Amino acid sequence: CRDSVGELHEFGSSWTTDYCYDCSCSREGISCCSSFATPVGYDEEKCVSIFNKETCTYKVVEKRDDSKECPVHQWVA
Repeated sequence: CRDSVGELHEFGSSWTTDYCYDCSCSREGISCCSSFATPVGYDEEKCVSIFNKETCTYKVVEKRDDSKECPVHQWVA
């Protein structure tokens, strides 16, 4: 299988992309899905979500003071 950046992968192999997607290669092709949950249930006027590519996680913090986390009531995978 050849992925979106042109790298070849053997049948039966799996990997995580630089954008935190878990992918696998089979004779039918490549299959990928997100390995992270996205916050959707928070106060978007007061808060902002920040994605950390190193840990593949989101953190939701106040726009005015990023040391204060905001409550998240819903996540989507």
